Amino acid sequence: MASTPPPSHNASNPVAAGDALPASSGLGTPAFSPLYQQIKALLLQSLQSGEWKPSTAIPSEIELAGRYKVSQGTVRKAIDELAAENLLVRRQGKGTFVATHAEQHVRYRFLRLIANNGDTEGPAERRIVDCKRLRASTEIAKALAIKPSDSVLQIRRVLSFAGQPTILEDVWLPAAPFKGLTAERLTAYQGAMYELFEKEFGVHMVRAEEKIRAVLPDAEQEKLLHINSPTPLLSVERIAYTYNDAPMEFRRGLYLTDTHYYRNELS
Repeated sequence: MASTPPPSHNASNPVAAGDALPASSGLGTPAFSPLYQQIKALLLQSLQSGEWKPSTAIPSEIELAGRYKVSQGTVRKAIDELAAENLLVRRQGKGTFVATHAEQHVRYRFLRLIANNGDTEGPAERRIVDCKRLRASTEIAKALAIKPSDSVLQIRRVLSFAGQPTILEDVWLPAAPFKGLTAERLTAYQGAMYELFEKEFGVHMVRAEEKIRAVLPDAEQEKLLHINSPTPLLSVERIAYTYNDAPMEFRRGLYLTDTHYYRNELS
């Protein structure tokens, strides 16, 4: 069977059981991918377009199977993968919902700092040092896939645990999607930063890549972290992505690890 264009969200243009999306479909799936991967790509397209908002329920498996003219099992497999990637959340007896950073089990999934006693740190005390607009450096432009000299927002903040400054973060965001973001707005918001991005700017961070190395802080960084002598810090550089692997944040965090350690899980 010849390849057909990717179906719309209209029942008059279903996915036939033997169809495969062409490589030029732009949905992030290779040519002739398995059917459940094609359905996953279409679900991702709906998430990216905002058809289903964070914290709201998506249609049932039966409804989606009818919409795309595939089996319920195919839809379930696609949803299972999206749930494993923390993009969807299954709730027993209620349905499947779009994941949100307001969820307690998702809110801190990018924070890997663990106290020496093994406890995962909860909400930190936050102090916004600065939030300003500037031109992107070559490094920031490359990380955010924008042009050098494009406008970005730079946020500097200090996170403290039990009154001890522990993390100094510099965050760079492309300016256009975050128009109106200010230090006052960041300070006033009581939830996680990614929750703010999601609720007020429609930007949902779905995954991140990190690089880690040891560094020595400069004088200003020592002052903000209340360090009195040269102390090695853990530098964690993160690029966070929204749907379809679009980079939306570059973050550099300096971690004081005398009372904490950084934990990651490998599989």
